[in-house]
Amino acid sequence: MEALMRVTDTLKSFREAKLSGLRPPQEFFDVTRVSRPADMNQATSRISYNTRYFSGNYLLIVALLAVYAVLTNWLLLISLVFLVGGFAAINRFAPDATQFGEHTITQKHLYTGLFVIGIPMFWIAGPFGTFFWLIGASGVLILGHASLLEPGVESDYANIQDQV
Repeated sequence: MEALMRVTDTLKSFREAKLSGLRPPQEFFDVTRVSRPADMNQATSRISYNTRYFSGNYLLIVALLAVYAVLTNWLLLISLVFLVGGFAAINRFAPDATQFGEHTITQKHLYTGLFVIGIPMFWIAGPFGTFFWLIGASGVLILGHASLLEPGVESDYANIQDQV
């Protein structure tokens, strides 16, 4: 129960810290500020500023891409549901050993059976390909957006505010 409370508190603080920093879509998709950077130094400074400024939006993009990746890989979705559902079912319905004739089935036996079926199923689903696709797709989208979008006027005043 304590672990559940810690997870809830962590999620709440994460929501307050990261997702409260979401910028409005009008600002995130402002096509009037899109331009090609003149050189690599300008692209690097844009990426540095925009990744900090739009960090909540970029986190949302990565989360949406992850949901898309899992929903389009049916075998991965089925294996994840099987493993998570198996853990939940074993913890909920079989906390104590069960007697079947001369055999006693413990939680250890049930977890072994879950792993023997679930891990190969998960391996066949190709989680590594999905993971690397997620890294590549989010990297291209985030770095492309961050390098092409000019920082707003507020970036000029951020340096002045830091000096005061």
